[in-house]
Amino acid sequence: VLDSQYGTYVWPCAVVLAQYVWAHRRSLPDKRVLEIGAGVSLPGVVAARCGAQVILSDSEELPQCLQSCRSSCIMNRLPHVPVLGLTWGRVSPELLSLAPIDIILGSDVFFDPKDFEDILTTIYFLLEKNPQAQFWTTYQVRSADWSIEALLYKWNLKSIHVPLHSFGADKEHLASSSMPGRHTVEMMIISLAQSEGT
Repeated sequence: VLDSQYGTYVWPCAVVLAQYVWAHRRSLPDKRVLEIGAGVSLPGVVAARCGAQVILSDSEELPQCLQSCRSSCIMNRLPHVPVLGLTWGRVSPELLSLAPIDIILGSDVFFDPKDFEDILTTIYFLLEKNPQAQFWTTYQVRSADWSIEALLYKWNLKSIHVPLHSFGADKEHLASSSMPGRHTVEMMIISLAQSEGT
């Protein structure tokens, strides 16, 4: 834990997503994985250590988060893992030139509702380019009116809830937080919705 700034702290969602990555480690060698909003990059680092070809990314406007990604790679003997500045909702040369992707990782990216549509715009763009890819994401339920259902529908995306007990992440030391209040961690997999007639 470097600092309690957003992208430089290992949040409970990152630990839960890393557990899901670990539970699927046998399927990861040679998979192409992009972590968005990576910060300290725990899920991406686990994927890379399991043999995936990983690219880490965070906002190009947050150099300290990009540096956290690089530091995590160096500390975990992964100096070859590329780190890109990708800002949600922005079509940049880096986004356009990304190689094909199989899995997108994002832990606790659904934090601030003002970012939700930008995140899903970026996810939709990536899934359109990679129709078989999936977005594995964990989030903390912070509000009763927290929902991305309408945005998923708008962007022709679907989600599947993944119960934490199905991959051993329902243990208190994984999905809990020492922060005040109750913070329930959830996981879902987002993919392209089937188009009409297919």
